Amino acid sequence: MLHLHHSCLCFRSWLAAMLAVLLSLVPSASSDISASQPNILLLMADDLGIGDIGCYGNNTMRTPNIDRLAEDGVKLTQHISAASLCTPSRAAFLTGRYPVRSGMVSSIGYRVLQWTGASGGLPTNETTFAKILKEKGYATGLIGKWHLGLNCESASDHCHHPLHHGFDHFYGMPFSLMGDCARWELSEKRVNLEQKLNFLFQVLALVALTLVAGKLTHLIPVSWKPVIWSALSAILLLTSSYFVGALIVHADCFLMRNHTITEQPMCFQRTTPLILQEVASFLKRNKHGPFLLFVSFLHVHIPLITMENFLGKSLHGLYGDNVEEMDWMVGQILDTLDMEGLTNSTLIYFTSDHGGSLENQLGNTQYGGWNGIYKGGKGMGGWEGGIRVPGIFRWPGVLPAGRVIGEPTSLMDVYPTVVQLAGGEVPQDRVIDGQDLLPLLLGTAQHSDHEFLMHYCERFLHAARWHQRDRGTMWKVHFVTPVFQPEGAGACYGRKVCPCFGEKVIHHDPPLLFDLSRDPSETHILTPASEPVFYQVMERVQQAVREHQQTLSPVPLQLDRLGNIWRPWLQPCCGPFPLCWCLREDDPQ
Repeated sequence: MLHLHHSCLCFRSWLAAMLAVLLSLVPSASSDISASQPNILLLMADDLGIGDIGCYGNNTMRTPNIDRLAEDGVKLTQHISAASLCTPSRAAFLTGRYPVRSGMVSSIGYRVLQWTGASGGLPTNETTFAKILKEKGYATGLIGKWHLGLNCESASDHCHHPLHHGFDHFYGMPFSLMGDCARWELSEKRVNLEQKLNFLFQVLALVALTLVAGKLTHLIPVSWKPVIWSALSAILLLTSSYFVGALIVHADCFLMRNHTITEQPMCFQRTTPLILQEVASFLKRNKHGPFLLFVSFLHVHIPLITMENFLGKSLHGLYGDNVEEMDWMVGQILDTLDMEGLTNSTLIYFTSDHGGSLENQLGNTQYGGWNGIYKGGKGMGGWEGGIRVPGIFRWPGVLPAGRVIGEPTSLMDVYPTVVQLAGGEVPQDRVIDGQDLLPLLLGTAQHSDHEFLMHYCERFLHAARWHQRDRGTMWKVHFVTPVFQPEGAGACYGRKVCPCFGEKVIHHDPPLLFDLSRDPSETHILTPASEPVFYQVMERVQQAVREHQQTLSPVPLQLDRLGNIWRPWLQPCCGPFPLCWCLREDDPQ
């Protein structure tokens, strides 16, 4: 018996040794993934509400291709943008850092870059994930919207251009699609500029008439020189107010290929086919990989440019038509991946830069997105509707199909995730606020690495959330909220977006407290009387805020007035300024 027992022990030892050898020869899933350098395709919608997509609960909008991504991949249900407007959100996405760290915020109400010919933009000392992936051998491309600046000192220095931030190839709008591009009544700046110019014209015209009357009646002893100058100035202002719409269309609404303007102004009926053709061309050129392609859709921002075969097809008017056309575009891109044999080797990510716009409304017609059960929308730094966005990852054979994750995640998390997948390292000389999502996506981690997330409106902290893991609770604290107009409404109707500071915001003392775990719509304010741990939660969140603020360093604010005004010498123009008109490429095939 003793001999038999000894023989069993020897056999078990030998078996254990053999298994150890065999396992050492088989790479782990994580090491295999990190060594594979997958292709990476990032899809970002513009102004899309989380409630606009079928897989996030909309049963009246047709989005089968986006829904298919969620069915075949991983869906994030608490995916948060770092800002509720385009420019700062996209800066955070590309750098993995809160936009207040890079200075891609304002302190005076200029929430985004206002002109292509402004000097502000993503600082050259910021390191985008495209820059790191390019160093790791990736072909890197950006197709679509940029809106992170272009020039610094001349119309051709391109200091903020995508090609200076790690992208090998760029095709699209260096600025952003706007209602002003189509002279819509929903205007970002044209109507305001026209009103200001008309007011100044009236003032100078009144001055000129007063001087003429005083001169002729000898009541005002003045020479004809100021009369003539005031009259000429008034005529100049009147002329400017008449042409300012055309100036905006030519100054901001154009397409570039790398450093060359190809279409100024844009011919909208060509835009969607050109974008799709460019995506297909990039994928075919780089199918032997690895590649990083960021498709930054112009959809679904106003003026909702939609091809004729999608008009009138949705149940939600022009906005719904535009959403369904974008979903069709996603399907076309997926088909190209299939045809080129790239599906299984490509990680796909789909999101929106922030929530849908509630204020994009004319009469009873809504031209902005729906944010589902979440309060607020675009431009609101704290309320969930402005910052909770779709987040879908698909990688066949690697990520589990149909997985749903309710943990707090951020658009900033894409940065360390793709850098790690490419075999790179995140910068060690600066704070990176994003967290690697791969363990969460694979299911090897149960919780997000985000214990706290901060929610800014411009440079002002409006809210913060705390994931108290031991209780499974998601606390949300609001320090500042906008005053909705009219009273009782869910948005700031009558203005483009809600403000971040001033008389139209409320500073709460004590701050508002919500439990998003039970109240994701933020409808039930918790008080010391209704929540036993109210003061403990407040103390812990405020401590986290103080610790976060200690990590911030002073930086120039790129969106403040000096960096965000139109400078004619920075204006890109494909002809002698102001004759900015060209069409340098043929119609799409």
